[in-house]
Amino acid sequence: MKNNDIDYEALIRQACDEMADKLIGKNRAYGNSAMEPVRIFSKADPLEQINVRLDDKLSRIMKGEEYTGDDNEFDLEGYLVLKRVCKMAESLRKNERREE
Repeated sequence: MKNNDIDYEALIRQACDEMADKLIGKNRAYGNSAMEPVRIFSKADPLEQINVRLDDKLSRIMKGEEYTGDDNEFDLEGYLVLKRVCKMAESLRKNERREE
């Protein structure tokens, strides 16, 4: 198969759809904990908590401390998508406050 025969746009959509399906499933399973943390110990805002998760994941990768069953690439991509969603949600909240 030649590169010209590959529909990269379709592959991008497929990869993004797969990520969305996994993130939505995890979000439901964890009770939206990334965006609405219970804040028992940490009082950090959701964006900072996502940044900490990214740092932790990158630290484990750098140290070679991977766990069986982990998908580091997916986890990093997922945290970055959650970070974007968090920023989008904050922007929506700010716009709603302005309209009041």
